[in-house]
Amino acid sequence: MNYQAPLRDMRFVLHELFDVTGHCQQLDVELDRDTLDGILEEAARFTGGVIAPLNRNSDEQGCQLLGDAVTTPDGFRQAYQQYVDNGWASMTGPLAFGGQGLPQMASACFHEMLMSASLAFRIYSGLTESAVLAVHRHGSAALKEAYLNKMVSGEWTGTMCLTEPQAGTDLALLRTRAQPEADGSYRISGNKIFISGGEQDLTENIIHLVLARLPDAPPGVKGISLFLVPKILPEGQRNTLSCGALEHKMGIKGTSTCVMNFDDARGWLVGEANQGLACMFTMMNDARFQVGLQGLGIAEAAFQGGLAYARERLQSRSLTGAVVPEQAADPIIVHPDVRRMLLTQKALVEGCRMFATYTARQLDLEQAGGNDHPAAKRRAALLIPIVKAFFTDVGQEVASLGVQLYGGHGYIREWGMEQLMRDSRITQLYEGTNGIQALDLIRRKLLGDGGAELNALIDEFTEIVEAARGQTALHEMADTISQRLAEWRALGRSVIDACQRDPQEIGAVSVDFLAYSAYVLLGGFWLQAALRAQQALGQGSAEAAFYQAKLHTADFYWRRLLPRASAHRDAVIGGANCLMALPASDFSF
Repeated sequence: MNYQAPLRDMRFVLHELFDVTGHCQQLDVELDRDTLDGILEEAARFTGGVIAPLNRNSDEQGCQLLGDAVTTPDGFRQAYQQYVDNGWASMTGPLAFGGQGLPQMASACFHEMLMSASLAFRIYSGLTESAVLAVHRHGSAALKEAYLNKMVSGEWTGTMCLTEPQAGTDLALLRTRAQPEADGSYRISGNKIFISGGEQDLTENIIHLVLARLPDAPPGVKGISLFLVPKILPEGQRNTLSCGALEHKMGIKGTSTCVMNFDDARGWLVGEANQGLACMFTMMNDARFQVGLQGLGIAEAAFQGGLAYARERLQSRSLTGAVVPEQAADPIIVHPDVRRMLLTQKALVEGCRMFATYTARQLDLEQAGGNDHPAAKRRAALLIPIVKAFFTDVGQEVASLGVQLYGGHGYIREWGMEQLMRDSRITQLYEGTNGIQALDLIRRKLLGDGGAELNALIDEFTEIVEAARGQTALHEMADTISQRLAEWRALGRSVIDACQRDPQEIGAVSVDFLAYSAYVLLGGFWLQAALRAQQALGQGSAEAAFYQAKLHTADFYWRRLLPRASAHRDAVIGGANCLMALPASDFSF
C-alpha cells in the first residue's frame, strides 16, 4: 500500500490555523515558513520512499530472537542508519547535547508521517525521544554528559521498563529491586515485560530506564525509584541484562517487544530516590502524546488506502443511474454509504490533526517556559489523556472502516488494511489503557481543579464561535457548537457533583465524558477550519477546491459525527448504579 504524506493539509493546519512560524519566534527558535516546508517535503520523501516500503515485510517477517540477540526485519537497520545520518533522530533533542531543538509543533507532522509509513519502525525512535526528556530533566550532570549526546543523535536508543507480570497499571505491585553499591551505582534485579525495543540490532547500545525499589523504600508507588541501566557499560563490557523472550503479538511485529531480565545489572539513579514515578511521568506524558499521533498516523494511512480503492473499484451503478456508462460498473465512491465511510475517515483524521497541533503548542510552551507558562502546563495536562485515548480509538475505527471499504479484500493480508487494524489495536492499550486515560481526566484534571481548566478551554472556543458568527454561511454550525460548549460546561459541573457524592461515579462516567469532550473539541476545531476556509474563498484563493472541501467536511462533521456526543452525554447521566448494582457473582454463563 502506497503512502503519501498529506502535505497540503499539514501546511493548512500549521500555517493557516496555528501560525507555527510565530510560535517558533515566541520560543526563540529560528524556523521560517520556507525552511519548515522544506523539512516537511524531505520528510515526505523519506517516509514515503524509504520507510513505507518496509511495512508489509516487517509484518510478515517480524523480529527473531537467536540466543540473546534480536534481529529486526530486513531493511530496518539500513533505514534506521539513514534516519540517523539525515538528522531525523535529533529533531527535538536539546541543543546542548547535539539536538536541533525543534518544537513539537514543528516536528509532530514528521512523526505522524513515520507512524503512517510504519508504526513498527517508529516505535524504536519514539521511545528514545521520551527517554531523552527524562534524563535531560532529571538526570545528574554526569549521566547527561555520558549518555545524552548519543541518545539525541539516535546512535543509541532508549526504553521504558515499567511493566512486570504482576504489575501492569498498578505499579504499587512492582518487585524489581535496586541494591546500592559503594561506588554510587546500583545493582538492578528483576523481570520486565512488554518492553518495546528492549533488544534489537539497530544500535550498539540501548539505554533502559527502569523502575525499581531500594531496600529501604516505603511501600506502594511512593517507594519507586528510576534507574538508567545501559546494555553496554561505560567500560565497554556488556551489562548483566538480557532479552528472555519476544512476545507473540497480533500487530507491530516489526517492533521487538521483549521480556527483559536484569540480573544484578549495573545502573545509576535518575532523579531523587523514591521519586521514580514523577521522573517517569516526564517520559509518559510525551509518550502518551506520541501514542496519540500513532493513532492519527494509522488513521491517515487507512484513509488513503480506502480512498484509493474507492476510486478504482467498480461495483454496481449509482442509485441515480450510470456515472461512468462506458465501464461495466461505477466506482464505489459514487455510493452514499461509501461516501459516509470516507467522510467519517477524513473528518476524524483532519480534525485530530488540528487537535494534535494545538496540543503540541501547549507542550512546547510548557517545556520551554517552565514556570513562565503555567497556563500551558495546565492545558497540556487536560488535553493529553483526551489525545491519547480518543486518537487511538479513532485509529482503530478508521482502520476498521478501511477494511470495510475494501470489502472481502480488506480481510485479506495482501491488501494491507487488516495489518493497519491489527497494528492500531495496541495503541489503545500501552502507555496506560484508554480507560486509565479517562480516569486521569476525571480524577486528576476535572476534580483536581474543580473544572477550572475545562471552563477556560470552553471560554477559548467560545471566542472562535463568536468569530465564526461573522460569516453568514457558518451561523448554523456556530450556533450548534455554541450549544455544545454550554452543554459541556454544565455536564462538567454535574460530573464533579456526582463524583464528589459517590466515588464509583468517577469510573462510571470517565470513558463517556472523555469521548464527549473529544467530539465537542473536534467540533470547535472544525468550526475554526471552516472559518479560515470561508475567509480564503472570500479573498479569491486560487485553491478554491481545497477550501470548499474543508467546508464540506466541516458540514459533514457537525451534522453526522458531532451528534455522537449526545449518546455519550446520555451514558454519563446514566450514572454508576446500573454498572455496580449487579453482584460480581451474578456475572455467570
